[in-house]
Amino acid sequence: MNRSDAILAAERLRAAERAAGRNAPRWDNLVQMFFTRAREGGEQPVLWRRGSGGWEALSWGETARQVAAFATALRARGIAPGDRVAIVSENRPEFAIADLAIMAAGAVTVPTYTTNTVRDHLHVLQNSGARAVIVSTARLARGVVEAALQADRCRLVIGMEPLRRPQQAPLDFAQMDELIRDHPTDPERVAAAATMTRRDLACLIYTSGTGGRPRGVRQHHGAILHNVEGCIEILRSDFPDTGRERFLSFLPVSHAYEHTAGQFLPLALGAEIFYAEGLDRLAANIEEVGPTIMIVVPRLFEVLRARMLKTIEKQGGLAPRLLDAALRLARRRQAGGRLGLLDWPLDLVVERTLRRRVGARLGGRLKAMVSGGAPLNPEVGLFFQALGVTILQGYGQTEAGPVISCNRPAARIKLHTVGPPLQDTHVEIAEDGEICVAGELVMQGYWENPEDTAQVLVDGLLRTGDIGHIDEDGHIVITDRKKDIIVNDKGENIAPQKIEGMLTLQPEIAQAMVYGDRRPHLVGVVVPDPEFLAEWANDRGLSPEAARHHPDLLRAVQAAVDRVNAELSVTEKVRRVILADAPFSVENGQLTPSLKIRRHVLRQVYGARLEALYGSA
Repeated sequence: MNRSDAILAAERLRAAERAAGRNAPRWDNLVQMFFTRAREGGEQPVLWRRGSGGWEALSWGETARQVAAFATALRARGIAPGDRVAIVSENRPEFAIADLAIMAAGAVTVPTYTTNTVRDHLHVLQNSGARAVIVSTARLARGVVEAALQADRCRLVIGMEPLRRPQQAPLDFAQMDELIRDHPTDPERVAAAATMTRRDLACLIYTSGTGGRPRGVRQHHGAILHNVEGCIEILRSDFPDTGRERFLSFLPVSHAYEHTAGQFLPLALGAEIFYAEGLDRLAANIEEVGPTIMIVVPRLFEVLRARMLKTIEKQGGLAPRLLDAALRLARRRQAGGRLGLLDWPLDLVVERTLRRRVGARLGGRLKAMVSGGAPLNPEVGLFFQALGVTILQGYGQTEAGPVISCNRPAARIKLHTVGPPLQDTHVEIAEDGEICVAGELVMQGYWENPEDTAQVLVDGLLRTGDIGHIDEDGHIVITDRKKDIIVNDKGENIAPQKIEGMLTLQPEIAQAMVYGDRRPHLVGVVVPDPEFLAEWANDRGLSPEAARHHPDLLRAVQAAVDRVNAELSVTEKVRRVILADAPFSVENGQLTPSLKIRRHVLRQVYGARLEALYGSA
């Protein structure tokens, strides 16, 4: 038995012992898990959407019938076990139904971002070898169909809504509701046929690699179930049982974080999922839905905090002083200190005024907001703790299901950490400080990419690319990142090399570095092409040095950046740039000997000016 087998065997033994002691759910695959919960749920509501007359629900029984019928229809259309089927859709009940039906048919789901360009869709369809794609709306279908026409294997397009069919297109079109209507099936028969094991592939979730082309992470059923079972253990151990849980889904379900924690976790809990109407209606949806658990990214907290601060400032009077008192008390609690005798009456006043109002605005039933996808600023976390909102910061990546660790309310929540590992998850720190993970949650590799797989799966361990340590309480503390991938404030992965490569193909640009880790969008620093600069300066009777400081030069370079932006997805667009003081070179330490940019050096030189672009946007 090698080292990796020994680690996994030990984790499985501990899992079996725990399961025997607590009678915890343990399923063979995600389809079995769903049909088990649907059988128990009967005609209780599970999937909610906002309609013209208010919130409308699908029951567990109806959802199971639709999943079974759609799975049967997919098989009738030639989808065989192991085939890949892509989904391009915003969050809605049909996404969950399609996802489960694909898996129930023995096929593999490929969730795809709605913000993808045609080129992005083509890469996913071509790389995954998808036989079919399910798309939600006619607007999204335009780009998807264009990509499908160029893909080698994708010949079936299924619309959740009516689609416009191009003339003479060599594609087969179908409607999801018609397929469901025409293939009524006993859910029990479909459930019995779902004999996949925990090691079988469930989905391919594409995430950006260091080379810029998204890679398909091979998530097996056991990886997602490991995450789900670990999260259930936290909820059951650390929170009071208040009946059926209620989730409000608003993060893209094509992202591994929402896919696992916002879809499969509530289904495993027998909870309800409400699909938010959009970010512009999120605050209203929270108040009317009253979620018990919310899966969020740090950006939401930052936006809410800014709005709350403005509201409290406008109120004047006691409100600002109550907030100051609440923050003071929260800092004392976070530091592990006890409240003094004089603090208790003040804490009671804050509880009955400020915290009660905030709780009501969040629906009145909220147990916790689980923050992941990107690092949470401890000060932001402290602000919400002061207002009585429990924030559990977690950590993970798509290659691990994606949840690796999470703070727990039963222990002291430590805002500067990402909490202890989930149950049955082995975490160790390599000699260079890299965080390494083993367990059932670890992916089986990147789809048809053995080179990248070999770089991150070493000796049975997933090398996360993050640097950190484990503190005295067993909490993971992340201190740095080895990899260059930018993670914006919404938790979306962006490969800078791809964007920089496209920028430097423009005649005006010689070198570029994009920036935006934990920020709402990308900005960049650009070195103008020397020939372009000389010609531009000569046409205006300027010296190249004088031209560097002319505002029209920056506008000309920004125009080149905007040409590139037209080919990029929303998250990849570079909103604003500054001009570099000098070319990046080995001599000034901004390039390595192999001529790769040294990001940490460039951030030191230009960081303040790049940050200023956000304030002046």
